[in-house]
Amino acid sequence: MCLVKGTWNLVEQLDSEIVASHFYSRLLEGAPELKPFFPNPVPEQSSKLFAMISYVVEGLNELKHIIHKVKELARCHIPYGAQQRHYANAGAALLWTLEKGLSDMWDQEVKEAWIACYTLVSVEMTKANVNELFYDQHND
Repeated sequence: MCLVKGTWNLVEQLDSEIVASHFYSRLLEGAPELKPFFPNPVPEQSSKLFAMISYVVEGLNELKHIIHKVKELARCHIPYGAQQRHYANAGAALLWTLEKGLSDMWDQEVKEAWIACYTLVSVEMTKANVNELFYDQHND
């Protein structure tokens, strides 16, 4: 996970609004139905995106500490209709954005490290969504 932390430190030095703008443009290009998930203006949304990614990256050595926050984030997306396929869209947009931002530093090893990191997060978010939906259906 050192590669994830090291490369994220480089991305954090870039203009967060530009990075987030690339991410959201790419995400919504591939999945326009996700637009309602992101009602905030770009500066606010970019701040949220960077804060969450930074939180996850900084907590990679202590996974049990970040899982709760990741699941909480997933629950916040349930009212918007978040589905498992949306996490795949977000992951693809994130990888594309990182590749563009890191340019020459993006290689197969960095890509695989980020895929592993994002997979961990998206699996936990998906589990939180499924658990929440199951709970809701059985308590109506």
